[in-house]
Amino acid sequence: MLPNIQDKEYRVLDLVRQREIQDSVTYAVSQKLHVTENLISRLGLEKELNGHTGCVNCLEWNESGQILASASDDMNIILWDPFRYEKKLVLRTRHHGNIFSVKFLPKSDDRILVSGAGDGKVRVRDLTILEPLFSCNCHVGRVKRIATANTVPFLFWSAAEDGLVLQYDIRTPHSCKDDSYNSVLVNLVNHAGRYAEGKCISVNPKRPELIAVGANDAYIRMYDRRMIKLSPVPASFQHRQWTRGSTFRFPGGGDAEENVPLACAQYFIAGHLHSRQRDTNRSLTTTYLTFSADGNELLVNMGGEQIYLFDVNNPKNMKTCFGYSSNMYLGDLCTDKNEDVTTLIKKNVKNLPPHVEELKRQADESFEQHKYSLAINLYNKAISYCPTASALFANRAAAYMKRTWDGDTYAALKDCQTTLLLDPGHIKAHFRLARCLYDLHQAPEADKVIKEFQQKFPVYASNSACKALKMDIKEAVDSGRDSELSQSMIQISDHEEEWRSNTFDYKMRFCGHCNTTTDIKEANFFGNNGQYIVAGSDDGSFFIWDRNTTNIVRVLRGDERIVNCLQPHPSTCLLATSGIDPVVRLWSPLPEDGSVNEREIQNLEDAASANQVRMNSDPFEVMLMNMGYRFPGQPVDLNDDDDGNQDQTIVQPSCKPS
Repeated sequence: MLPNIQDKEYRVLDLVRQREIQDSVTYAVSQKLHVTENLISRLGLEKELNGHTGCVNCLEWNESGQILASASDDMNIILWDPFRYEKKLVLRTRHHGNIFSVKFLPKSDDRILVSGAGDGKVRVRDLTILEPLFSCNCHVGRVKRIATANTVPFLFWSAAEDGLVLQYDIRTPHSCKDDSYNSVLVNLVNHAGRYAEGKCISVNPKRPELIAVGANDAYIRMYDRRMIKLSPVPASFQHRQWTRGSTFRFPGGGDAEENVPLACAQYFIAGHLHSRQRDTNRSLTTTYLTFSADGNELLVNMGGEQIYLFDVNNPKNMKTCFGYSSNMYLGDLCTDKNEDVTTLIKKNVKNLPPHVEELKRQADESFEQHKYSLAINLYNKAISYCPTASALFANRAAAYMKRTWDGDTYAALKDCQTTLLLDPGHIKAHFRLARCLYDLHQAPEADKVIKEFQQKFPVYASNSACKALKMDIKEAVDSGRDSELSQSMIQISDHEEEWRSNTFDYKMRFCGHCNTTTDIKEANFFGNNGQYIVAGSDDGSFFIWDRNTTNIVRVLRGDERIVNCLQPHPSTCLLATSGIDPVVRLWSPLPEDGSVNEREIQNLEDAASANQVRMNSDPFEVMLMNMGYRFPGQPVDLNDDDDGNQDQTIVQPSCKPS
């Protein structure tokens, strides 16, 4: 039996010995040693590959990892030997716009390459003859992503800014001018309105019938393509008379022939983004999404926000806390249908193990010192060891409310709910729940919670903080100022309204990077089991998170300006990155020789905090920050004190909504 790689006591020699005894475990050993904590701690720049003359917008490994493809604003595709650092082929495409996506067609012996570009064209080439198999002109907007699936190697898909998701089959001739040729899988404009754009697309590797699509909004769409009837490209596209309003019927009017049935789609969204008003400086756009290797999870890089992980197989367990539905409060929190409240309460761990108690002590101390990010990291570690301790969730909620990064108030709300499921009598969690709802502009729900709080804990009803919060909530309810926050001014279809009203919430959240400047910024799993998450940032760095705790473990300088692309090697601890610089960078574990890694950012907390400031700055400030200027963060009024002991007097937090 192989030792557990997650066990800190395991030794590589044990794994190697098992491989000598059992030849059948060779593959398992290589997978377990693919990416480890030690390798991540040594990750550094191995080589820069020079060859492009413009920004490198996309990277793609072939299945064996022997070839790395890169494509650029110079409209060239280069195939690299990543181990000899040599160019195998420079392909001068016939694209007339920046290339945004390149893919090897599965099971083609790396002969067939698909590319999509800013000229709206999708090109398929046979590399053995260097000639195009076909060129598709169906799109009239920039083609942002191409997607393939190993189990259906004859199909591939494209998503473009004209709002169309197209399906291609290389077994049949493709015609862009034939009105009877059906290739449209989804027309986003028909459902999400005239401004809908396709930004990214991914196919579930284990269930290729499931296709996830990201658009220029906060909703993640997952379709079952088996239920969708392909339709022709709109006539206005064929005659190049396309405008934002020219579709089969009218924007947001739905499909003329109900090609996309109601039951074929499931939407996901981070709960607080349901009602967040778009400010003039920053909009929400899904810049990248990808399924995990086992197909169970979907990782999403939300432009203008954070990175989110969604459970796609059991979405009912992660229903959003609020939005269009009115049955908010505790009923929607994730619970097993067979698990009643009594069972949950019995799971509550009150006496923490010594190592967890020590983590909690350090976290409480950091909180008292106003080091909220550090406190949250420590609580994250403690919760990973003890996921049913109400005190840990309650204290982390307090830290979230103090830190006030984007999404922190909602994360605090989720922690308060978890606390109350484990410990229904937790006073502070109940009060904070009302406060979070108020800060998230959910005044009617906040009113219900604060009234129940006063009934359940009458001794605290006369508390000044409780009175002040109740007054604020009453004013918000009476004025009705929160009632229109989630209303859209754009016409959407009836199906779209239904899909948006039944969205599911995120499972995990990863913070620290900044994603506001480019709309191609990626986030990826790193490791055979997705043990780590990697993503680029507008500050020229890329971040590595521990997937289990969601804590940042490394930050490395990957570009002079912005890191956009990160593609892990399929079987080796090797990472390819690119960005604004016209180079491809390869990262691998460096020797343990005591030398200093000059590209490592030492202060992880400062880097993450600076990115939160950057993400909320106006465009002019962002431009100056990209030139090297730094702006101090806004001071936060710190007047709350909490060590997790619920018998202390409640003090109203001064947190503002993110």
